[in-house]
Amino acid sequence: MLTMLIKMTLITVLYVLLTALVWKRTQGIKLTMKHKLSIGLLYGLCAVLSTHYGVDYQHMMLNLRDLGPMSAGLFFDPFSGILAGLIGGIERYIAGTYWGVGSYTRIACSVSTCLAGFVAAGLRVFIFKRRKPSATYAFFMGAVMEVFHMYVVFITHRNDMTMAFYVVKTCAPAMIVFTGIGLAVSSVVLQVLAGEWKKPLHRAKPEEVPVSRRFRFWLFAVSSVILILNLLFSFSVQTYTSVQKAEDSLTTVSADIRETYSKLRENQDLTDATAWEAAHVDAKAAGLNLSGANEVLSYFHVGNEGSFDIIQRDGGVLAGSHRGSKLTANDQAALQEQPTEVCFRTELFESDSLCRTERLEDGLTLLVRLPMTEVYASRDAQMYETALADIILFSVIYVLISLLVQEMVVNNLQLVNASLRRITDGDLNEMVAVRKSAEFASLSDDINQTVGALKGYIEAAQKRIEQELELARSIQDSALPKNFVFPRSEFELYATMDPAREVGGDFYDFFFVDRHKLALVIADVSGKGIPAALFMMRAKTTIRGLAESGKTPAEVLYAANNTLCEGNDAGMFVTVWLGIIDLTTGQMVCANAGHEYPALMRAGGEYVLFKDKHGLALAAMAEMPFREYELTLAPGDRLFVYTDGIPEAIDEAVQQYGTDRLVRILNRVKETAVRETLPAVREDLARFVGAADQFDDITMLGFRYNGPENS
Repeated sequence: MLTMLIKMTLITVLYVLLTALVWKRTQGIKLTMKHKLSIGLLYGLCAVLSTHYGVDYQHMMLNLRDLGPMSAGLFFDPFSGILAGLIGGIERYIAGTYWGVGSYTRIACSVSTCLAGFVAAGLRVFIFKRRKPSATYAFFMGAVMEVFHMYVVFITHRNDMTMAFYVVKTCAPAMIVFTGIGLAVSSVVLQVLAGEWKKPLHRAKPEEVPVSRRFRFWLFAVSSVILILNLLFSFSVQTYTSVQKAEDSLTTVSADIRETYSKLRENQDLTDATAWEAAHVDAKAAGLNLSGANEVLSYFHVGNEGSFDIIQRDGGVLAGSHRGSKLTANDQAALQEQPTEVCFRTELFESDSLCRTERLEDGLTLLVRLPMTEVYASRDAQMYETALADIILFSVIYVLISLLVQEMVVNNLQLVNASLRRITDGDLNEMVAVRKSAEFASLSDDINQTVGALKGYIEAAQKRIEQELELARSIQDSALPKNFVFPRSEFELYATMDPAREVGGDFYDFFFVDRHKLALVIADVSGKGIPAALFMMRAKTTIRGLAESGKTPAEVLYAANNTLCEGNDAGMFVTVWLGIIDLTTGQMVCANAGHEYPALMRAGGEYVLFKDKHGLALAAMAEMPFREYELTLAPGDRLFVYTDGIPEAIDEAVQQYGTDRLVRILNRVKETAVRETLPAVREDLARFVGAADQFDDITMLGFRYNGPENS
């Protein structure tokens, strides 16, 4: 391994030095056809030399043949890259066909090298606009080219996947990494020579980053995550499938051997080695028509590299793959620790193996075994091929999308944004004139028409919107209960809701479900504004109606969730905490659908967060069960529930208020009446936020249990 790494590094360094030398000789001059031919021939010769003087590693010949055409095409001229690729690829095919040099992979290698030149040429012209690629892109393109190289090995040897997998597994890591490194280092060296390597570690401000670069970054990041997750999922499925197949195979073979042993045993005592040799007479009498017990059992095979053995109590192998030997003490101990008739994984015969044991008559043990390398062989080959194919597909899509988005969208959007910026600055006389496609021409016309209409309607629309929002706020506010004075002494209750906008998605509610049971509800709808307010009204009505019908909290949330899922095309959801307290006993049954933890204070104690059992938010997924729990409140106990607008409120330094601050202020005013506790929390929150905007609704409900009326 070390020798291989050293040799591959030296070859990479030679490529980099050659690229730097050619760059210095051609810098500042216009490349003529003579120059282009010379560069193409030079790198084509390098590709030829790589074919015949590669690095011998595990009976494979590693090389960096594709690095030549890629360097010529990316750093110098498209024609040079194509020429170098054709020279290296055609010579590779001839050498493999007529001289026997790497004949197994001659098609994959020759196709990859030829294509490397064309790919480099296309990238230089259409993606990099004849500029030098960055080190990151250079590495990425070089690595992907070798990934394609390895993938072609798979698709050209469908009838011999075992050998193809061995070739790819041996060659892929080194060739992919070193090809990418060679291009990346060459890029850095050329940028240094050209004086372009300035502040490499400087992090640009967001406003300095072009939208195209940001788009490519997120396209790469998201696609990579999806690719990795897909590979991990496939890996887990393939692993499970491989193990299951191996276990089924071991179980089947074990049953067959056990049945054969039983038939042989009926005719002969097979408990010692000499008996095995004499068993052939009885075996024939039993109709087996074989020359002996060992010959009978020799027909059984466990995979390609597996084994089976019939073992005596002392560890001696009476028959099977290791006949005549004796298990080591470690192997005997490993088997004794494992259950019988169940597949298990252990180190046996100096190999990590999947095993199964069964007890035979006469105190013998049947052991069947498969090495884990064979168990996972099909999985590994499948995963290699899948990974290579996914990377190639991802690369092609990434390049095409980046190119198309830049040419067809980003450039035109920049022109539109320039005009829109002037319009938003107050220049309503600005005209958008981007007409390079039907869509952008239509967009320009629509913007211009919209701006013209806005000139006459801005003031009227603003007044109308203000009136409608005020009406919506009044309607929403009137839907929340405001009477906190009850002709009963069992409890005290107070609640407030401050929307972040004119209307919000939070709500609270409290109502009697019978004479002695009071329901408390607090909820937070996803989103803000009018859509959230409308969904809030629907959720509030649904929950109240179900609770008043006598259902338990868990049943209420279950039924409400199914109701809210119906027609929820907007994909909204609502977190809910619901508690129903029996005022005669203080027993409260609660359920939490993804809401914040309530704060609970025992009489004489302090508020602490009660980390209850959470379910999924309502309207997220139908038919979801919800778990409920019980709280027993004693006289003087208090409960405080709230929405995430409190702990997630931020100040001007973008620091969150947090639940720790909330608990501290609650404990600071824990002796005050419930009606005074909530305003104190709101004032503390306002001091913390300062001049920062309120970005979420702030809703809270406080409850104090005083005990039954007669206490």
